[in-house]
Amino acid sequence: MFRNNYDNDAITFSPQGRIFQIEYASEAVKQGSVTVGLCSKTHVVLVALKRNAEELSSYQKKIINVDTHLGVSLAGLASDARVLTNFMKRQALASKMTYGRPIPVERIVEQIGDRAQTNTQNYSNRPYGVGLLVAGVDDTGPHLFEFQPSGMTQEMVACAIGARSQMARTYLERNLDAFADCGREELVTHGLKALKESLNQDKELTVENASVGVVGWSVVSGKKGKLEGFKLYDGEEMGPLLEKALEGSAAKAEGEAEGEAQTESMDTS
Repeated sequence: MFRNNYDNDAITFSPQGRIFQIEYASEAVKQGSVTVGLCSKTHVVLVALKRNAEELSSYQKKIINVDTHLGVSLAGLASDARVLTNFMKRQALASKMTYGRPIPVERIVEQIGDRAQTNTQNYSNRPYGVGLLVAGVDDTGPHLFEFQPSGMTQEMVACAIGARSQMARTYLERNLDAFADCGREELVTHGLKALKESLNQDKELTVENASVGVVGWSVVSGKKGKLEGFKLYDGEEMGPLLEKALEGSAAKAEGEAEGEAQTESMDTS
């Protein structure tokens, strides 16, 4: 696509104040498979839909463990995500070696944001074509951040990025008030339900195409306990989580159907 010489690099503004290469990178995020993040007072959950390029290939990894207290999910170019997550792993290791403690979540998110923004100031570079949801816990509590190709980062209570993510965002907005007090299992169930909302009608969540990442604090007698390190659920481990989430969706659908049937019978009578 040619836009009057304003999209040849990532440092030239158009007369309308737009940088087209950043917009193209954001479009790559929109084309990626959907991923959802949710945050409560004690836990952060990442849920992702995996794709396979063809029937003969394996499903692409969507959630990456960065450190014991930190993980990310991606939408967009997986190769760009690999570069950024490797950078995050180095920064996390450097923090442990230098300061003897895990790196704060907000700090590492700011570092990848600065790294991405630098690419928009050099003619020879291009923006990263990937969006990330960063989930982690530190001394200030659980955090969920969204990273965009422009280098912009923002903390979220719940977020969804990728193809058809608007359907998942609608579910998140509808149930937003319930997330803060959710426990680990409840938050995972909400995440899977939101992910299911974004699917085409002819597709279902399975142990092959879904994955979940969870990190948070245990709660003992109403107080913060030990760190529950970042745990990735994949493959057969997804079975019980999917079963619980889909059972809840089925029960809700049956209840709505019965309610509609009663309403119709009352109208008829």
